[in-house]
Amino acid sequence: MKELQVSIEIEGKQCLVGVIEGKNCEDARFKYADEYLSIPGIRPISISLPLKKGYFSPRETKCFFEGLLPEGFSRRAVASWAKVDESDYLAILEKLGQECLGAICVQGSEENINRSSYEPLTHEQVHALASEGATKSTELLMETHLSLTGASGKVGLYYDSLKNQWYLPKGRAASTHIVKQSHVRLNRIVLNEQLCMLTAKKMGIDVPDSFIVNLGNGSETEILYATRRYDRDLHSDIFIGDLECPFRLHQEDFAQAMGIPSPEKYEKDNTSYMKRMFKLLNDYSSNPVEDRQKLWNRIVFNYLIGNTDCHVKNYSLLYSSDFKSVRLAPAYDIVCTRIYGTTNEMSFYLGGEPDITKINRDTFIQAAGEVGLGEKFAMKNFDLLSDKIEICIDAAADELNQMGFQDVLSVRDAMKKVIF
Repeated sequence: MKELQVSIEIEGKQCLVGVIEGKNCEDARFKYADEYLSIPGIRPISISLPLKKGYFSPRETKCFFEGLLPEGFSRRAVASWAKVDESDYLAILEKLGQECLGAICVQGSEENINRSSYEPLTHEQVHALASEGATKSTELLMETHLSLTGASGKVGLYYDSLKNQWYLPKGRAASTHIVKQSHVRLNRIVLNEQLCMLTAKKMGIDVPDSFIVNLGNGSETEILYATRRYDRDLHSDIFIGDLECPFRLHQEDFAQAMGIPSPEKYEKDNTSYMKRMFKLLNDYSSNPVEDRQKLWNRIVFNYLIGNTDCHVKNYSLLYSSDFKSVRLAPAYDIVCTRIYGTTNEMSFYLGGEPDITKINRDTFIQAAGEVGLGEKFAMKNFDLLSDKIEICIDAAADELNQMGFQDVLSVRDAMKKVIF
């Protein structure tokens, strides 16, 4: 019988949530601890796992906790390093669960956690992360017991901007930035993502701070993409060594919240993913009116920028530090996928249409009605964003060009060719 302890950090303090128990990953079931259920006003760790006594089903358990794990090559590589089956999400979670997205921590019941600390990385070590491919990022994942969702090569690191110094978190120390590799993904993907994120910011979309780490001449093997974690909050009065201590903020992506397994993050049939996303905010957001508008604008922006990879795991809910309120999290993982010619299929249906080349203003009018937004309000926002998109792309490209990333101009041109 395997037993994993699940805890959550609330205002810097670890709180036991419950346990996952089972003979294997197929019959593993989660239940809340009685002491957690007795805390006045406490929230569930997921909308899909409401507070109750007793066990959740293996499917409900797997849906949320497997959603914390990396996918694709990173998952296969971690499984190989750990000498466990790739399909055994519990075994992988036991290896990586000390530092997940959000504030959840998962560990074996007898596992000892090393003292929290940060190990400074040399320029050569950071350069190796950029140049050596996904194997290096997987090595760091295993060393830090860190679980990050998604399929690309990425790690969580601590960044001291005043010293321009990167650190590797140890024990239960939290990271401050998610750092992605470039050349293990698609051509000029870092420039693509930063161009899209800067464009989003200029259009009023809420995005986390991000920047390109240039470790040489700006080539694919010498750059990394760093995004400041919105689910971490630095505290200037608490330190680990001489570094400000990050507090964890809880988050869950829309797939976890809606009970959608990770392999089903792309809507294959029209099962109303978009409508369910808006209902989720309507029922659970602390400010549903504002968050529904933000979600609408974000979906419009992903369409305008040519991002077909905007699946339900790329939208999240962010909980407050005291775990008492929940809002739509900032936007992330925004890329113009159309320049790679991968697919024209959107990640979920818009007004009954999955093909981005067939989606137009009328499609969004239909979608607005389906999700319960007034047509006048929704289409005013659609038109405002449509009118600004080209100006903002040019402004973002000029900004990156002035920073020395001249290749961004060809990325911009390729982007404009497919979206206008």
